[in-house]
Amino acid sequence: MWVVKRAGKTTEVKAKAVVPRRRRFPGEPRVAHALSGPLWELAKVRGTRFNTGDAIGMALDIGAAPVGNWSGCHAVAWERNAPEFGDLAVGDQFQKHSYPWGIYINAEGKRFVDEGADFRNYTYAKYGRVILSQPGQFAWQIFDAKVKGQLRDEYRIKQVTKVTANTLEELVKKLDDVNADAALKEIKAYNAAVRTDIPFNPNVKDGRCTTGLAVNKSNWANTLDTPPFEAYAVTCGITFTFGGLRINTGAQVMSTDGEPIPGLYAAGELVGGIFYFNYPGGTGLTNGSVFGRIAGTNAAKAAKSESQSKRVAGT
Repeated sequence: MWVVKRAGKTTEVKAKAVVPRRRRFPGEPRVAHALSGPLWELAKVRGTRFNTGDAIGMALDIGAAPVGNWSGCHAVAWERNAPEFGDLAVGDQFQKHSYPWGIYINAEGKRFVDEGADFRNYTYAKYGRVILSQPGQFAWQIFDAKVKGQLRDEYRIKQVTKVTANTLEELVKKLDDVNADAALKEIKAYNAAVRTDIPFNPNVKDGRCTTGLAVNKSNWANTLDTPPFEAYAVTCGITFTFGGLRINTGAQVMSTDGEPIPGLYAAGELVGGIFYFNYPGGTGLTNGSVFGRIAGTNAAKAAKSESQSKRVAGT
C-alpha cells in the first residue's frame, strides 16, 4: 500500500504489483555521502529536491538485494552558481559540455584532465566527479574566438557565470578564486605544446594533441590565441547513482536470499549493475525503455493472475 498526497488530500493506494523506477538519491545529501563517498553532498542536484530515494530505501528495508557501483554516479560539468536543485525553467541548459574545444583550469591555475580524451558523449558523465575533486569543487572552461561557433546552445543562456577579455592577461585576472599568475603560465605552456602541424577537425578524433605537458590533451588541441577569450565557471552536477537494486531478466527485484520478491519489479535508474565508473550518452533512456517495458508487462501479468486466483477462490 502507498500513501500519496495530491491537492492537499491524502489517499491510500493499493496495488498487486509495484514498479519503482525513480532516479536515486541525489536529492538527499546524507544518502549521497553515505553511499557514494565524501564530497558528493557538495554537488549540485540536476533533478528535483523531492528525489530522496524513498522507493529504493523501502525495497532495501524489505530485503531487496543491492548491486552495482555504489561509489560511482552520473555527474557532469554544471553551472557553478546554479541553484542547489534543478530549475524546470532552465532544464538541462546548466550543463556545459563543449570542453573538448577548450581547456579546463582549476583554482590553482592548473589543467587537470584530458579535455580531448574522446567525444564528449563518452566523457561528460565522469568529468563531473573530476571537477568535484578539484580545490573548491569548481573549474573554469576557457575558449577563444576560433571555436566560438562550436559551443553548444547551453553556453548562450542568461544564467551563466561567464567572463570575457581581449588578452589572456586580462582574462586570468577575471577568473574568480583562481591563481591568476599560475593560470597564465599554464595557458602559455599549453599553447606552446599544441601540435599545430596536425589539422583540427571537430568531426573526428583528429589527433591534434599537446606534447610534454603533465596532462596532455589527446585531440582537438587548439592554441588559445584569438580574442575575444571566454571562460565559464562550472562545478559538479549529479544525475543518479550507479548502484541500485538487483533484478532478474523478468525485471523482478531479487532478495538477498537470491529469490524474486513477489509483486516487486524495477526499471530504469533504480536498477543497479548497469553502469560502472562511466556512462555513454543516451543509454539511460535505453535502459529505462527496455526494462520499463519488461517490468510493466510482467507486473500487469502478475496483478491479473492474482485477481483471477482470488475470483476462483471466491467461487
